[in-house]
Amino acid sequence: MCGIAGRILSEPGPVGADLVAMMQAMAHRGSDSTGFAMYGPALPEGYVVRVVSMNRRRLDQDLETFHSILKDYGSDFLSDPTWDSLKQRHVSVRMTMSEPTAEFAEWLEEADAIAGFEIQSVGRTLEIVKDVGNAEEVMEKHDLGSYIGTHGIANARMATESKVYPTASHPFWARPFPDIAIVHNGQLTNYWLTRYRLTRQGYRFYTDNDSEMIAVWISDQMSRGLTLEDALKLSLTEMDGVFTYLATTPYEMGMAKDRWAIKPLAEISENGNMATATEEQAVRKVYRKHHPVINYDGPAEYTTWACRPAKAIAA
Repeated sequence: MCGIAGRILSEPGPVGADLVAMMQAMAHRGSDSTGFAMYGPALPEGYVVRVVSMNRRRLDQDLETFHSILKDYGSDFLSDPTWDSLKQRHVSVRMTMSEPTAEFAEWLEEADAIAGFEIQSVGRTLEIVKDVGNAEEVMEKHDLGSYIGTHGIANARMATESKVYPTASHPFWARPFPDIAIVHNGQLTNYWLTRYRLTRQGYRFYTDNDSEMIAVWISDQMSRGLTLEDALKLSLTEMDGVFTYLATTPYEMGMAKDRWAIKPLAEISENGNMATATEEQAVRKVYRKHHPVINYDGPAEYTTWACRPAKAIAA
């Protein structure tokens, strides 16, 4: 029942506002939580880190612990962390960090051990923001309407198998691969078997959500030399269930849907700009004039779209 959307702009622009408008048009598909993975100008060095802490009163202590872990791995804050001023128990934090001297998986394992302190995304361009509520509520909480970027994906979620927490919401970062994220509409029936295989390879999962597993599986395939398009195609035979998902990197966005063709997707493209969503009415929020719509309603379909990353900016 969830709704998903993707937006690509040929030049940096209000990708946050566009995604919010598209997701609000599909709020009836799920308002338990709404999330956004957005790609803005790349940092010339280091990474943007987005975190959700489930206990605001422990935030200072948790940030000190996280800072200590970074320093143990040759990294440091490039700027002071900032966070929301809401009256919720959980708190969303944004920070920038310098390049660690160790592999991502090493320092992430220690950071993930901080109770109730979940890293939502790490990337030179990627920032994931997700929270409980519908798209407009999340926008107001986190000032998403002012976010300028080149592309992004989003999800409106109806929780059916996990708790209504920001940490259980979409999009999912492909831990531990920087700058890769997915949103997903559907359910995998071979989730536990595929997750077990990835765990045997050394990957760690923060939730029991099958969407998190898809993100890691796609990234693992790409780490083996497959292109995004190749990985999308392979997923059609490697994953069982009913699904349509969007995967994105700084340079590409792609979609894949299962062999049963149950979960819809519509697309409008024009002059290097693109909008895609579960429902056409969501796409029409950013393409108000008459434009021909591509409906991906056949079995085992997949495609990719090119994205043009913005120029680097200072941290």
